[in-house]
Amino acid sequence: MYVAVFTFLGFGVGTIFGYLRDFMRAWGLEKRNVAAEREQQKDFVPLYQDFENFYTRNLYMRIRDNWNRPICSVPGPQFDLMERVTDDYNWTFRHLRYCHPGFGMKRLDLNCTLDKHVELEKLVATFLGVEDAMVFGMGFATNSMNIPALVGKGCLILSDELNHTSLVLGARLSGATIRIFKHNNMQSLENLLRDAIIYGQPRSRRAWRKIIILVEGIYSMEGSIVRLPEIVSLKKKYKAYLYLDEAHSIGAVGATGRGVVEYFGMSPDDVDVLMGTFTKSFGAAGGYIAGKKDLVDFLRTHSHSAVYATSMCPPVAEQIIRAMKCLMGLDGTTQGLQRVRQLGKNTRYFRRRLHEMGFIIYGNDDSPVVPLLLYMPGKIGAFARRMLEKNIGVVVVGFPATPITESRARFCVSAAHTREMLDTVLNALDELGDFLHLKYSRYSKSSHPELYEETRLELED
Repeated sequence: MYVAVFTFLGFGVGTIFGYLRDFMRAWGLEKRNVAAEREQQKDFVPLYQDFENFYTRNLYMRIRDNWNRPICSVPGPQFDLMERVTDDYNWTFRHLRYCHPGFGMKRLDLNCTLDKHVELEKLVATFLGVEDAMVFGMGFATNSMNIPALVGKGCLILSDELNHTSLVLGARLSGATIRIFKHNNMQSLENLLRDAIIYGQPRSRRAWRKIIILVEGIYSMEGSIVRLPEIVSLKKKYKAYLYLDEAHSIGAVGATGRGVVEYFGMSPDDVDVLMGTFTKSFGAAGGYIAGKKDLVDFLRTHSHSAVYATSMCPPVAEQIIRAMKCLMGLDGTTQGLQRVRQLGKNTRYFRRRLHEMGFIIYGNDDSPVVPLLLYMPGKIGAFARRMLEKNIGVVVVGFPATPITESRARFCVSAAHTREMLDTVLNALDELGDFLHLKYSRYSKSSHPELYEETRLELED
């Protein structure tokens, strides 16, 4: 209880000082770093809501240096960060560069889809065990631009409350009716499905043209694994469709890295739309949609990402092909399989040690996404800066990306991390946890049982 009280108190103090500084800026007692609005723009619709503008100006700016840190070396378990210097309290930084490569071409032009794209799509379909697949140049757009092609007015979308922004945006753009169910809560999902079948569409009471369930394999901010067997059971019971986003699970879980479908020992045919990205396990860019050939053929002519977006850059496609062949063992080695197993070992070791130290962490034990709860807003910047002083780069997340009382650090474990690297980070966390009083846990699990092993326990019964 005291953690929640002090978390709200921290936001309250920051808000009070924010209003005080706004008052001082209005009277010219403090320098105004925000661009002044011109007189002829007074009647324009504001770009930001009042609270969003206030939050960005007075709270986010205090810790802005902890995000978007430029990497100036090859990505890997160890990398170089460009040091940034600010002379005006994070409003501007020195030593920043911006690079915008211009590769790619429109997908539906006569010479757009290259042999490499076709090869990659066939390889993805083989890897996932489905009839066909289609690749896209941007992972975010794979969701946001394809969902509107699959559903529209008269359709119902049932979305997990913790789904990624790309899924949320795609659902909103579709024009379909959206209803939210509690995270990984099967009773909440079934209640919505039952009501949808019984009552139909609002006003007309006609049956829904289509009901589609949107879920993720591993939830990127929680580290929890979807309860896929139960969702598939509900999907079949109520004749709905299932859209599964495996952005964080493909290549990371399952005996051979084929995602949560393999992790639960299920058939790819149980999922109507398989989606994933190449930005995590494959070290590249873009995403894919896979499933029945009729589905993929439909998207080739109706998806905005297929018709209007640029094709994937050929070198990126080649990178994905090499990585996927390594994972499948088609390169003549077992290196890919060894990496999947090593990732599992690293994940379980890292999570177990954090539990033993007394930190509250979310997620399933097999999830390589490890959120460590910081709670209080004042500890976000202190934690990230102290870790950087120890040459450890961490990702910190706060409101509005998380609930206001659940600020956190998010660790993504890699197969490339050695035991020595993990121990270095764990020792630093142990020391910093005592210094910042971050060891909130009195038990071995958090108070969120739905984020843990319910799925695996039920499978073993």
